[in-house]
Amino acid sequence: MAEFLAMGGYASFVWPAYGVTALVVVGLIVWSAKAHRAVKARVAMLEAQADGRGS
Repeated sequence: MAEFLAMGGYASFVWPAYGVTALVVVGLIVWSAKAHRAVKARVAMLEAQADGRGS
């Protein structure tokens, strides 16, 4: 197991790359979720405005 974690001597390059990738993916998920909530709120507001207008 220790040999695997050492990555053949390249662990100091491989593990930080995995860490940065994980941070970017988590950041993109959070950013996408916030954008999705903002768009849903905007759509709800526009639908409410459309319902308020006389049909």
